[in-house]
Amino acid sequence: MRVPLVDLKKQYMQLRDEILQSLDEVMQDGRFILGPQVEALEGEIARYTHTRYGIGVANGTDALVMALRALGIGPGDEVITSPFTFFASAEGISNVGATPVFVDIDPKTYCMDVSKLEERITERTRAIIPVHIFGHMVDMDPLMELAEKYHLKVVEDACQAIGSTYKGRPAGSIGNIGCFSFFPTKNLGGYGDGGMIVTSDEELTAKIRLLRHHGSPKKYHHVDIGYNSRLDAVQAAILRIKFPHLDRWNELRREKAAIYGEALRDLPLHLPYESKDCRHVYHLYVIATDLRDQLMEHLKERGVASGIYYPVPLHLQPVYQGLGYKPGDFPNAEAACRRCLAIPMYPELEADEQAFVIRAIKEFFEAGAR
Repeated sequence: MRVPLVDLKKQYMQLRDEILQSLDEVMQDGRFILGPQVEALEGEIARYTHTRYGIGVANGTDALVMALRALGIGPGDEVITSPFTFFASAEGISNVGATPVFVDIDPKTYCMDVSKLEERITERTRAIIPVHIFGHMVDMDPLMELAEKYHLKVVEDACQAIGSTYKGRPAGSIGNIGCFSFFPTKNLGGYGDGGMIVTSDEELTAKIRLLRHHGSPKKYHHVDIGYNSRLDAVQAAILRIKFPHLDRWNELRREKAAIYGEALRDLPLHLPYESKDCRHVYHLYVIATDLRDQLMEHLKERGVASGIYYPVPLHLQPVYQGLGYKPGDFPNAEAACRRCLAIPMYPELEADEQAFVIRAIKEFFEAGAR
């Protein structure tokens, strides 16, 4: 048996007829950039996240960039984020000319350790980007208290966390702006790039809508230097077919996470942690061990796919050498990069496939690995 890390084909086959019909409707309508499909999805995502406005954009990275631009953040400013995340979280900061500043992570959740946040705030700090990594939200109440105390803006990087909650509040709804990605492997993924910004601020919404369309309030009139970053109707139509299934898919992820947790709990592994205030949606199911590379090779030999998220923390990426960070500055993030391994997790993962993965992991440790 071979078990992939994620299987997008299974999901497509379940929805194939509906998706093809929706695509045919878009083709016949002839409006391929923005338009009614995008507007409908924007409203649906806004309602789902308990915000007033959704703005469809080309991808999650652009969502972060335009969120910061709309907040007036640029050269000379600092923005605090996590060093244990996909590069886009810091790249967005750099792309507006600001400087990323990092805070180490909580070793249980892999999210920003908010208890270490205040010491990183300086007179140049303008915003915080909490990253809801792997589907688990950051401890947002103390973060928002610090943001209010120091008059900082908050942009939630919820690209991996659509459907997750913190004290009942949806990801993306707590900060000034929330950013989502519809990359194909996300819990709600399209068949290409796509992203969404949500906010309840009317002024920010107007700025972002301007920025995503070349800084143009009307055709051929430009009042700002913007971007060509619009969600297209094809992706919106596909996402609208998938969206009603999101909560069920997330619940299936949670059920499979519980099975993994029960089966693997006695092994020398660090398993995913869900804090009492959060609802984890398991975009990835990430285990950790000092024998990560050996375990990964063992799984590969057994036909089980796995993935390293992430091999190099952001503060040690070559592009950020000029910031002056060194190994040991953020030990929890660095340990996570050495130890973490994602194993198969997707709603369509069959019981026999999951059992096969579990047996393969147990075999590794039963064979004498310590």
